[in-house]
Amino acid sequence: MTKPIVLIAEELSPATIDALGPDFDIRMVDGTDRPALLDAVKAASAILVRSATKVDAEVISAAPSLKVIARAGVGLDNVDIKTATSAGVMVVNAPTSNIVSAAELTVGHILSLARHIPAAHAALADGKWKRSAYTGTELFEKTIGIIGLGRIGALIAARLQAFDMRVVAYDPYVTSARAQQLGVQLLSLDELLAESDFITIHMPKTPETTGMISTPQLQAMKKTAYIVNVARGGLIDEDALHAALVSGEIAGAGLDVFVNEPPTGSPLLSLPNVVVTPHLGASTDEAQEKAGISVANSVRLALGGDLVPDAVNVAGGVIDPYVRPAIPLFEKLGQVFSGLSHSSPLMSVDVEVRGEITKYDTSVLRLAALKGIFTNVVSESVSYVNAPLLAEQRGIDVRTLTFEESPEYRTVLSIRGALSDGTQVSVSGTLVGTKQTEKIVEINGYEVDVPIDAHLIVMQYIDRPGIVAIYGKEFGEAQINIAGMQIARQELGGKALSVLTVDSPVPHALLEKVRTAIDADVMLEVDITE
Repeated sequence: MTKPIVLIAEELSPATIDALGPDFDIRMVDGTDRPALLDAVKAASAILVRSATKVDAEVISAAPSLKVIARAGVGLDNVDIKTATSAGVMVVNAPTSNIVSAAELTVGHILSLARHIPAAHAALADGKWKRSAYTGTELFEKTIGIIGLGRIGALIAARLQAFDMRVVAYDPYVTSARAQQLGVQLLSLDELLAESDFITIHMPKTPETTGMISTPQLQAMKKTAYIVNVARGGLIDEDALHAALVSGEIAGAGLDVFVNEPPTGSPLLSLPNVVVTPHLGASTDEAQEKAGISVANSVRLALGGDLVPDAVNVAGGVIDPYVRPAIPLFEKLGQVFSGLSHSSPLMSVDVEVRGEITKYDTSVLRLAALKGIFTNVVSESVSYVNAPLLAEQRGIDVRTLTFEESPEYRTVLSIRGALSDGTQVSVSGTLVGTKQTEKIVEINGYEVDVPIDAHLIVMQYIDRPGIVAIYGKEFGEAQINIAGMQIARQELGGKALSVLTVDSPVPHALLEKVRTAIDADVMLEVDITE
């Protein structure tokens, strides 16, 4: 019997080969040699890569037998997930492989800043004995502010508590019970900035979080404070950071990630109060070995026809074809739900499945809903295996409910949640027609009928004449094209809900301007991640 061919396109640890076992024909190729890669992938059932090999549409189309693309690491920027999904190819990564390495690098940056270790080393290596120039500060009894209390944030909290630091955090999706369990005090972002001596950021990069630390936030920090970013380039506005460091607005910064990598010509590199590393968050032997073993196990599962927990697109596996189209719909509903629930920590979630689909095994849909909820709210990569853990870590009670009856649609998928302030939020969707078009059919109790698009705007306000003209004018003047719109209300003169689909992302400042103009109590944009 011919063994499936597994193509390894970059150097991986020997443990990766061992984890694959004897059931595959393992072949090697230099993934950066494009002609060699395109030739070698023709017969491959699986390809394992790190970050240097680009698995794009050309590679995928050249591999008719390809069933799985495995990235031995967290990021997937070098894999065309959309094309892979369309071709029925599973994409897997190793979402937890580098969390310890990233946490430890963060602590290393904090210690380097506190004690001026890189600058002192450089001076002494240059023959200069400058003890007084590098007087540092102790971490003992200082305050560390963690922006984003996911798994990496929690690891950092535990490590810095050993230094007897006071640990505070900002994370709108973490409950006070979870923070108390970690020994962390939850604060607002403004409070954290004002009180912290060291700040480290561990948020996902989304339109809302890009540049979330800019001039106003840096000005709110202590002049003696330091800030560290080993998460994603762009979370800190680099121009604003440079100005704050030059003017003495803050004491220093530690950076492992940048907007452009490598950051050639960046003025940040020449500042004496900056410690930089070349994106080393996952660069440890242990992290690389964990990543290799993880994806090797995923390849074994995928080629065996089993459901792969770390799949990011859940192609293939044992999921019923009738259920499979509901998976991306539930993920997208989860992203809309997380936008609706950002105002207060989430306490509980009900994942509801109604209609004909309940005749099949729909257990994967709970995972899809949770994956969607956390996709844009945590810094780590979210998969079907860690999404329930993320909910558990945050103290969120999750129930799955199924109902055979569905009066209005053949299938309805819903996510309902309770926030800590008592607010109830919900979103429902369905699949329509032979093309299985994804639609939202309910938001917070309002009946709507809106196709899901890449950019959604949801507004709730007191129903009165002239509102559409106001926001239509504002979006028009900003060259934001409205592709679709629906308005729903529950009673005359009560609150109305507008849902818009637009062709491009909407700047936060414009959303705030529209919110003020129409006096909206809900105003949010959801950018759907495929």
